[in-house]
Amino acid sequence: MSQSSPRVLSIQSHVVHGYVGNKSAVFPLQVLGFEVDAINTVQFSTHTGYKTIKGTVLKNEEMEEIVEGLIANDVHYYTHFLTGYSRSADSMKQVAEIIKKLRKKNPKLIYVCDPVMGDDGKMYVPEDLLPVIRDIIVPLADIITPNQFEAELLTGLKMKSVEDALRVTKAFHDKGVKTVVLSSTELGDGSKMIGLASTSERCFKIEIPKVDSTFTGTGDLFAALFLAWSHKTNNDVKLTLEKTIATMQSIVTDTYDNARKSQATGALSPAMRELRLVQNKDVIINPTIKINAVEIKPH
Repeated sequence: MSQSSPRVLSIQSHVVHGYVGNKSAVFPLQVLGFEVDAINTVQFSTHTGYKTIKGTVLKNEEMEEIVEGLIANDVHYYTHFLTGYSRSADSMKQVAEIIKKLRKKNPKLIYVCDPVMGDDGKMYVPEDLLPVIRDIIVPLADIITPNQFEAELLTGLKMKSVEDALRVTKAFHDKGVKTVVLSSTELGDGSKMIGLASTSERCFKIEIPKVDSTFTGTGDLFAALFLAWSHKTNNDVKLTLEKTIATMQSIVTDTYDNARKSQATGALSPAMRELRLVQNKDVIINPTIKINAVEIKPH
């Protein structure tokens, strides 16, 4: 098998309608030139923000069977491995075993972990996931993309300032994570969020304008884009952060503006807030950087 194209195994949720999990990650990776193999941990009609959810959950033994099939056919060479939302501690333990098997085939495999556990001070996964992600998954990750709440949960450190954020990133580096990305923090003001990306040598901060709505699937998209641009820029963390944020801002703003054309005021329905990925294919391939990241140093 030719190993010329980067090849990703993405284990995430799947929705028939809309864009979260693998639906949010696979298309951007493909248009950026990555081969993507996807294992869908759930197959739901829509994401859980809709009033009715129907669908099925992949059992752990079924996931194991799929991976065994890939290994048996010797098609389990991957350059990258990506995981997102999981509701089960057992399935995350299984993910750890899958990583070990894939690294036997390719010791240079890069694992990008989006440790989806909660936001705004609330966990929306079972609490028994926390020790599994913190103690088993994080030490296996090369790149990790938590939001502020998740980063605080995983390190046990609070983040009230940029200095605090640097301590949090250092705690992840000390566990062996090469690149730590705080995809969103509340360290900005009412109009801006702050994102941070850190390697053991350097740390960059970027100010992200807030949009007057919330969107589902943005974290999944962020992790996929950061994976892609890390590879394409040869791990230039500043440029990767800028390209990722540029793409995110374009898609979120376009989704919001498009929704407001059909509904000028009031709360937007989940269906109107589905990310417009296909319509922004050109932006994904070639984002225009409008916001630059700035290097920050510990005092």
